[in-house]
Amino acid sequence: MPPRKNKLPALLPEGFIVNDTSKKSWRLGKKLGQGGFGLIYLASPDCDRPVPDDTAYVIKVENYQNGPLFCELKFYQRAAKPEDVTLWIHRHNLDYLGIPRYWGTGELNYNSSSYRFMVVDRLGTDLQKMQNNNSGRLPAKTVMQIGIRMLDVLEYIHEHEYVHGDIKAGNILLHSLDASKVYLADYGLSYRYCPNGKHKEYKEDPRKCHNGTIEFTSRDAHKGVAPSRRGDLEILAYCMLNWLSGKLPWDHSLRDPSTVLASKTKLWDDLPNSVIKSSGEKDGCQGLAKFMAEVSLLSYDEKPNYADLRRILCKALYRMGTSLSSPLLNSLAQSFQKQSVGGGKKVQKYSPLFCITA
Repeated sequence: MPPRKNKLPALLPEGFIVNDTSKKSWRLGKKLGQGGFGLIYLASPDCDRPVPDDTAYVIKVENYQNGPLFCELKFYQRAAKPEDVTLWIHRHNLDYLGIPRYWGTGELNYNSSSYRFMVVDRLGTDLQKMQNNNSGRLPAKTVMQIGIRMLDVLEYIHEHEYVHGDIKAGNILLHSLDASKVYLADYGLSYRYCPNGKHKEYKEDPRKCHNGTIEFTSRDAHKGVAPSRRGDLEILAYCMLNWLSGKLPWDHSLRDPSTVLASKTKLWDDLPNSVIKSSGEKDGCQGLAKFMAEVSLLSYDEKPNYADLRRILCKALYRMGTSLSSPLLNSLAQSFQKQSVGGGKKVQKYSPLFCITA
């Protein structure tokens, strides 16, 4: 099950100055949003003037004793330093890698309470809002494109000993200026599956059964097994099926995790027909079924062949007459922005709809 929501931190005033561990100062602007654990503010390194609405930074603030932000910080510090991400992009000939950039962290005190904060890139709207705005579904071409970009991210974090564990549309964000770029955010549930090169053992723990977001969590997680690389890929498969069809076969059973597990097991046992039947979407379902068939062969501690998985989705794109480089999300993003700000109003450079789940 998802972690319980804790008491949110106190609202900090606009203009509040914080100092990160590298002694860099940041000025807080307006509150952008909140999640189950914390608040999100506009931020700027220019502390002498109010934070502009089009700033490129946000600060996430949580109560000091909360776990998710601490977990996310450890992920960034161990596995996603900006220089490491840049090196990976160059070595793997990528145009970008969809991990929000980390700029700093620190602690602050306000009204006798202690808080932890993290500074990251400000991005655009999340994919869940796009999906909701498009009658609950996404075009098959878009689904394949996002799947490939998520594989790029997962390969990187897996190679750095981490799994994400909570892939879903609400945690996938669009670049504020280029809707063909998508980013996997919120590493508050990330897990170090292979500390110092030693993979965690497969062990079912009844106390941890059904952890994660019930719609998308892996069959291993339903059984209380620690997250793994194959688990991340399974979660991605459920997301893609949901994006294609707007629903999942177990949507009406979410209050009964055991029934959800049984339904997920049946989906995998009956490939490829189960995907074709569930999606109702001819374009893309064949590629997704092949993707899932490849994932189904993985053992718990086996390294996936990311190149083969990408090829499967790229071939699906090719059959649809397009490619990864096509700006498939731009038309959806423009339509969403127009409806969000109202007809005739100017769309800001940076979307105010940013939300990293805190």
